[in-house]
Amino acid sequence: MISKSKTRDDVVKNIVSRHFIFTPDGSEIPLDLGKAEEVLKVLKEVGCKSLESYVVSEELKMPPMKEPPSIKVMQSHELVGYEPSSDSGNFRFYPKGYLIFELLRDWAYDIAVNRFKAIQVDSPLLYDWDDPQIREQAGTFHERHYTVKAPDHPEKEFILRFAGDFGLFKIMKDATISYRNLPLRMYEFSKSFRYERDGELSGLKRLRAFHMPDIHCFCRDIEEGWNEYQELYRNYSDLCDASGVEYAVVFRIVDSFYSQHKSRIIDLVKYSNTPAFVEVLSDMKHYWAVKNEFQGVDSTRSCIQLSTVQLDVKDAAVYGIDYTDRDGKKKGCIICHSSIGSIERWYYSILEEALKKETPMLPVWLSPTQVRIIPVSEKQLDYCRYLDIEGVRVDVDDGDDTLSKKIARANMEWIPYVAVVGEKEVESGLFSVSIRESGKRVTMTRDELAREVKKKCAGRPYRPLPLPKLLSQRPVFR
Repeated sequence: MISKSKTRDDVVKNIVSRHFIFTPDGSEIPLDLGKAEEVLKVLKEVGCKSLESYVVSEELKMPPMKEPPSIKVMQSHELVGYEPSSDSGNFRFYPKGYLIFELLRDWAYDIAVNRFKAIQVDSPLLYDWDDPQIREQAGTFHERHYTVKAPDHPEKEFILRFAGDFGLFKIMKDATISYRNLPLRMYEFSKSFRYERDGELSGLKRLRAFHMPDIHCFCRDIEEGWNEYQELYRNYSDLCDASGVEYAVVFRIVDSFYSQHKSRIIDLVKYSNTPAFVEVLSDMKHYWAVKNEFQGVDSTRSCIQLSTVQLDVKDAAVYGIDYTDRDGKKKGCIICHSSIGSIERWYYSILEEALKKETPMLPVWLSPTQVRIIPVSEKQLDYCRYLDIEGVRVDVDDGDDTLSKKIARANMEWIPYVAVVGEKEVESGLFSVSIRESGKRVTMTRDELAREVKKKCAGRPYRPLPLPKLLSQRPVFR
């Protein structure tokens, strides 16, 4: 058992790391992080801007000292706000912001359950700190826990989970597992808590309450664990590419493990077709022997971990998670941890990616309003009021402002498609539509507009508009 006083610093103080860049052709380019100028020169020669941003910000500890612009945008766009009656790093989500959250949650569910065929469970938020298995796994993180005292038992200490592992591993310990069930993929959407320090908090990038869509694969042995690791890695690599978010690839691996499995890392770097930062550790400092991180790059060129895959060679033994092999004997599992990435961090990264563009916009599938209808005058209002497009989020600006002000408002809200409807449009059924992404104005029928929007959202989840269709009927959340 890890003692109460042992911290993460105690665990890692004797571990030595070496670092290099792994290129898709299998070359290792050494990096001495103690020589910043040399590292910067190597990064320029490698020529990967996202990797350069990661190494400078996170490894050389030279982050840009700028506030991420998404902090102001999430509030001005009535998406997310600070809750003064809660602890710092705990947020309120307004209707439009909660719609985006739920769409990202649906997206994660689709990946985990429909694509990976994982089995979904749910487990408690609160755990007994005297439980030896919880303490063994989480002891070095205790300074980051929220702690809770039970009113009837003030001598007992509980912690709020920092990840979904605690409850899932207890579930799996009590399960009867056969070799026929393996590999077994489990999914949990786990609200989690970490007490980040005040100076570390930063909008949706670094907060104290967040939601983790985690996939854990329980495997027979290292070989099967690696197979799951590689499949998850490839899918998460594809996922990051499809998201449009700029990212860097990072690996961390124990030296003895790297010596045996270097070829697998090469294969994964080749798959991503981008150079990767690699840290090789002299010994284990966590439960994993190898992990990778897809590090999102924000508009300030700072970074945040999104998806991760980790090959766990320790926790099955800690929790007593066994399976019965074909010879009838009980054997311990290898666990492949992975997370699609916290919903809040994806939210943050997508907002930040939008802010890199000259004309910012969210992906159409995440835009709270996908089509804004603007009547030229009150005469067209009844026509617009009943103008719907099935499977598309449509609203109507029925205010008293001038047409130019309504168009400006739609632009400020990053509306992807804005259709102006006057007498001519009512008579012909042809709309003058401004497309934000291209900056073009085109003439489209309602069916053509529907096809255009649905093409942009193909393969993504859909939810209806969370607010009244008419802007005049909406409260303001600022």
